[in-house]
Amino acid sequence: MSSEQTSTNDNQFHVPTKLAIALIAGAQLMVVLDATIVNVALPSIQHALKFSPTGLSWVLNGYTLTFGGLLLLGGRSGDVLGRRRMFQIGILIFAIASFFGGFATDQTWIISMRAIQGVGAAIASPTALALITTNFAEGKERTEAFGIYSGVSGGGAAIGLLLGGLLTQYVSWRWVFFVNAPIALLIAIAAPKVLRESTRQSVPLDISGSVLSVSGLGLLVYGLIHASIAGWASTITIASFVGAAISIALFILRESKAKEPLMHLDIFSDRTRSAAYSVMLFLAAALFSMFFFLTLFLQEVHGYSPLKSGLAFLPVSLGIIGFAGLGSGLIRKFGALPLILYGLTSVAVGLFWLSRLSVNSSYVTHILGPILILSSGLGFAFIAIFPTALARVPASMAGLGSAMVNVSQQVGGTLGLSVLVTVSASATSSYMKSLIATDGHIHSKQYLAALGARAAIHGWDIAFMVGAGFAIAGIIIAATLIRPPRGLEPDTEIAVAPV
Repeated sequence: MSSEQTSTNDNQFHVPTKLAIALIAGAQLMVVLDATIVNVALPSIQHALKFSPTGLSWVLNGYTLTFGGLLLLGGRSGDVLGRRRMFQIGILIFAIASFFGGFATDQTWIISMRAIQGVGAAIASPTALALITTNFAEGKERTEAFGIYSGVSGGGAAIGLLLGGLLTQYVSWRWVFFVNAPIALLIAIAAPKVLRESTRQSVPLDISGSVLSVSGLGLLVYGLIHASIAGWASTITIASFVGAAISIALFILRESKAKEPLMHLDIFSDRTRSAAYSVMLFLAAALFSMFFFLTLFLQEVHGYSPLKSGLAFLPVSLGIIGFAGLGSGLIRKFGALPLILYGLTSVAVGLFWLSRLSVNSSYVTHILGPILILSSGLGFAFIAIFPTALARVPASMAGLGSAMVNVSQQVGGTLGLSVLVTVSASATSSYMKSLIATDGHIHSKQYLAALGARAAIHGWDIAFMVGAGFAIAGIIIAATLIRPPRGLEPDTEIAVAPV
């Protein structure tokens, strides 16, 4: 990086560098919050476009499916064709799909636009993370950039709930789509003026590997989505998992022999890096349980409006961003592993605390405390996991390394939510049957509704407990397998290996 771009103040970014991280973080924020911004608008979308409950889920799942399925290809395309160029393309695809999604007049239209949004996100997200290694000098500058990126990656989901609530309640559900378009357009226009381009590789893209990776990840994500709707024993669910296993096996075989593979299997040769991917998967699985089930509790038990629900999660966003910023300094002093272990432990404690919710639980006394603990853990964990997963990755594969972090986060969140929705539904049904059997009398609809609320909360509590188990699994993996390489130990710099 040139002297003009490097900060002259050790504690602050120079103006061009500030703009660079603003563009990268802004793009990642749009991608992450778009997974939740639509959540609070779903009832309005359902009413406007006449969705059935099952069909409505595809407004969310259409985005998740293409995003998860295309991440590897999106990351690798940046390595081969130029990260800034693909970053722009991804952002523009996202902007166009967002704009036209806001005009949707039927179900096929809106689901199609959500799927195209996922395509843009799958290109923009991994290239955005890889651009940090291209545009920021090693050491403090890059660590601070990772801190900001980590903060918006962790806090974006909560910000999405708040923004979605504001737009839906005071304007229209259509604005949860429209709002992305002008922001994305500005980012795409500014990118060539602010961001440095990476060196392009004069090699062909691995088309066969691309098809197998897309089909493998796509079928896996589809199977996880379908399992939450139709159950794990569904023929379609099982067939999706079998198809995914076959596609992934063929993909690995192909990549082990290809001259210019889509995914260099050497990316997994470092056990610390592989462990970081696994830790991210379990962390995302735990994180999604908090947002999903706590939103249900606030709206269905306490009757919160969309806006009030979003405001309830504001401490999570602020906490994650604040602690990620604090962690960027602590990682240089104490190394990455202590922050990862603290982060996962805090997530486990926070989710276990939430598993004590009851009908009489209030926000201030039973929810605020655990989500503040969770936010501190998530802020520290994200700032430590991202650079751990990218340390010593050859610069020529930074896009792939970034994509693998995103794949772990996306698949982990989808897998975790699918498992927890199934567990919660089963626990709710069993508890409701036991309540009715114990009582043995026929009562009013109001009484049965009260029993139903108790049963639903019981199911959510079980889901929070299993989510805490995901975090504990991450602790075990981190403690036994992560040995931070040079660049993630105390008093050293975060580095990405040269080509």
